[in-house]
Amino acid sequence: MKPRITSPQALQCRICGVQYPVEPLAICEECFGPLEPAYDLQSVDGEVFKKQAEQGPATLWRYESLLPGGPGIERIDLGAGFTPLRRADRLGERLGLKKLWIKDDSVNPSNSFKDRVVSVAITMARAFGFEAVSCASTGNLANATAAHAAKAGMPSYVFVPDDLERAKILATEAYGAKVVAVKGNYDDVNRLCSEVADALPWAFVNVNMRPFYAEGSKSLGFETAEQLGWRLPDHVIVPIASGALLTKIHRAFSELIAIGAVEERPYRVSGAQPEGCRPVAQAFKDGAEEVTPMKPNTIARSLAIGSPTDGLFAMQTSRKTNGAIEWCTEQEIVEGIQLLAETEGVFTETAGGVTIANLKRLVDQGVIERDEETVAFVTGNGYKTVEALAPHIEPSYHVAPDLDEFLTAIGR
Repeated sequence: MKPRITSPQALQCRICGVQYPVEPLAICEECFGPLEPAYDLQSVDGEVFKKQAEQGPATLWRYESLLPGGPGIERIDLGAGFTPLRRADRLGERLGLKKLWIKDDSVNPSNSFKDRVVSVAITMARAFGFEAVSCASTGNLANATAAHAAKAGMPSYVFVPDDLERAKILATEAYGAKVVAVKGNYDDVNRLCSEVADALPWAFVNVNMRPFYAEGSKSLGFETAEQLGWRLPDHVIVPIASGALLTKIHRAFSELIAIGAVEERPYRVSGAQPEGCRPVAQAFKDGAEEVTPMKPNTIARSLAIGSPTDGLFAMQTSRKTNGAIEWCTEQEIVEGIQLLAETEGVFTETAGGVTIANLKRLVDQGVIERDEETVAFVTGNGYKTVEALAPHIEPSYHVAPDLDEFLTAIGR
């Protein structure tokens, strides 16, 4: 007998508002808009929510009452979430910010924030009775899906672009997943996966399980507020791939306000993209009402989604909160990685370099004010993308076979 899923109450279209049962559905039959979980926020007491979180596990599941599943559902939990919120004084001083924090998701089980979304997606896939899981990925999601599938004892099939970083493919295969390389970019991969999802009874975490998968990103917003003492920052900057992470952090803040867990106050949500894949940033800059797809060409592979599913919603969120969406050059990505590492001891992947580079840009432009308490989201570990950095960084180590030559090399 399958367990009873008690959360959320329903799935609801983000465009027309039509509600559906809690099933493996992703698209509204009325307007073809995306579906997302709808909760009875009036029944959630903010003080109780905070107490349960503080007494809960040191993972994203401490926020169970506002995540899919509910009591009695077996969680597929590798320990993702409740990652450090690091006070970044040295980086803040370099950029001219008085109060800067780094939300460091590079320390999750498979070293990216994707562990959060996959933990929720595969938990729900098991609850729905699926026997196999799959995904379309630019790398980090492949690692997370394979790792959680291994924990759940479920076979996994991962589809990736054929030019993905070798380290990410090897890690995915180490977890026992079957990797399918597709000639083309992520959007080509995603199209194939949509067709396969219609043909086979598999749980595709970011296709038919997408409404539940995306909810895992909310835990980043919940954690940020809790780690700040149950209050909201002035400004957050979030990397944009599909756009879901940015919108879900905003949704987390909105839900905390709605249940009375934090004081309502203005906050701004800004986004970051690389120049070689900037459809949302370009539309934001142009004042457009739609996001025009583009062909990705960037070392930030985990952000290389030329036709972002939630791009329009991300743009609307930044506009609504008086934030901004900016892009940076490839060289600035590398400089952003180095800047974060040398000031705060955090080695991030290329997506994190995009966040830090655009944080600097927005400060230099005066968009992020120097007195604003700002949180920058770093979503992956640098060891995943060393190959991408190699052509841009020339090692400068000293060759010193003995003490005398060493002292000479350092000028002593």
